[in-house]
Amino acid sequence: MLSRTEDLQLMVAVVDGGGFSAAARQMDVPVAKVSRAVQRLEQRLGIPLLNRTTRSVTLTSEGRAFIERVRVGLSALEEAEEAMRLSQARPSGRLRVDAATPFVLHQLVPLIGAFRDHYPGIELELSASDSIINLLEQRTDVAIRIGGLEDSTLHARLLGRSPLHLVASPHYLERHGVPVSPAALRVHQLLGFLNADSLDRWPVEGLTQEGPNIQAHLRTSSGEVMRQLCLAGEGIACMSRFMIRHDLEKGALVGLMMDRMISPNPREMVQAVYYRNTALSGRIGAFLDFVVPRLRL
Repeated sequence: MLSRTEDLQLMVAVVDGGGFSAAARQMDVPVAKVSRAVQRLEQRLGIPLLNRTTRSVTLTSEGRAFIERVRVGLSALEEAEEAMRLSQARPSGRLRVDAATPFVLHQLVPLIGAFRDHYPGIELELSASDSIINLLEQRTDVAIRIGGLEDSTLHARLLGRSPLHLVASPHYLERHGVPVSPAALRVHQLLGFLNADSLDRWPVEGLTQEGPNIQAHLRTSSGEVMRQLCLAGEGIACMSRFMIRHDLEKGALVGLMMDRMISPNPREMVQAVYYRNTALSGRIGAFLDFVVPRLRL
C-alpha cells in the first residue's frame, strides 16, 4: 500500500511539474524512479495516463479523470495523518503568509495577537502585496487571494465570499450628485486599477460584462490607496466589503445602486492557496482554522 501511495504522489508531481525531471527534483528522487512509478500505474490500470513527447508531458483524457480522484484521495489521506499528529502535539515552526495589503490591514492584523497567544510555537511572517505572487519564488507558504483562481496546481480552500460595493464619500456625492443608474456613471469620476483589466469590469446590471466596462479617471495599483482616494472624495470605486465595512458602518462611505450589483460573482471569492506539504500542513491548517470564523468579509 505504501509503494502505491508513493507512486501516486510521484504521478501528481509529474503533472504539477510538467515533466519527469521537474517531479524528480521536487520529490528529491532519481528520474528513473519517477518513470517507473508512472509505468507501474499505467500497467496496473491498463490505460495510458500521459502523452509523452520530447518536450512535454500532458495528461490523456483518462489521465485527467484519474488524477482528479488521486488528488482527492491523497488530500484525504494527508488530512487524516495530520489530524492524528495534531492530536498529539501543537503545530510549531515558521509560517509565511501573503495577502493583498487591504486584506492584511483590515482582516488579518486585528487577529494576529489572539492567534499568537493561541499558537505561541508558530513563527508568523506576514507579507503584503497587491499582485499575484509565485509561492515558490517568493518563499511563501500560504497566500490569500481575492477572486477566481487560474493555477490548478495549487491546493485551494474557500474562506468565504466578500460582496462588492460601489461606494463614494458623502463629500463627493454632495458635489457631484448621486448616480441612480449605470448609465449615470458615465458623467462621474470613477476610480480604477492599473494593469488589471479584470478589476475594471464592475459587476453591475446594465454594464457589459465583457472586458473593462468603465472609463476610469484616476487609477492606482493599490486597493488601499483606492480606498483612501474614495474616502478623500476623489470619485466612485468598486471595492470588496471586507475592506470598507467599517467605512460603511460609520457613514464615511455610502453604498450606491446596491440592487444593481451582480452577485454571486467570481470576484467575491476569498481563497487560501498553497502547495500540499505535509511538514507545513499542520501550521497552515491551524492558521486557517483560527482566522476563518473570525473574518468579517
